[in-house]
This record gives sequence, structure tokens and C-alpha cells, in this order.
Amino acid sequence: MFSIYILYSVLLNKFYIGFTGDNIEIRISKHLANHSGFTSKAKDWILCYTEIYETKESAMKREKQLKGWKSSTRIRALINKSSTE
Repeated sequence: MFSIYILYSVLLNKFYIGFTGDNIEIRISKHLANHSGFTSKAKDWILCYTEIYETKESAMKREKQLKGWKSSTRIRALINKSSTE
């Protein structure tokens, strides 16, 4: 199983979209650890949203679609919609 996920940083007021085949909690802990990359800019990332896929290809396709949105308004709407379902 593969997951796409959306993290949010209050400090940066930014979303981060990623995917993993690992345990999602372990992946988030890696984002919060000392490393280089976009998520290293803050240590307050919280998990806002997840979707599960059976194949790596389908998860990567969805991740690319979400990253293509480039709109925090659309991302917020997706997160809000999932929290009301």
C-alpha cells in the first residue's frame, strides 16, 4: 500500500504534498528530523490529509496532480471536504 499525504506548517503557512510506501508516521518523523530539503525549514509539520493507493504508480500520479494545483485554496477545500465526510 502507498499513501499520499498533505502536511501543514503554521510557521511557514505552507502545505507539503508527498507520498510514501512506508508507514506514514515514520515518514512524517523523517520530515520533522534534521535533514535538508523543503520540510527542513520548519519543525511544526502536522498531518492534514491522506489517501491510500494499492500501487506506487497511482499514488505518484495523484501526488503529481495535487502538486500541480499550486493553490492553497484548492488544497484547503480538499482537506475540509475530507473532514466533513
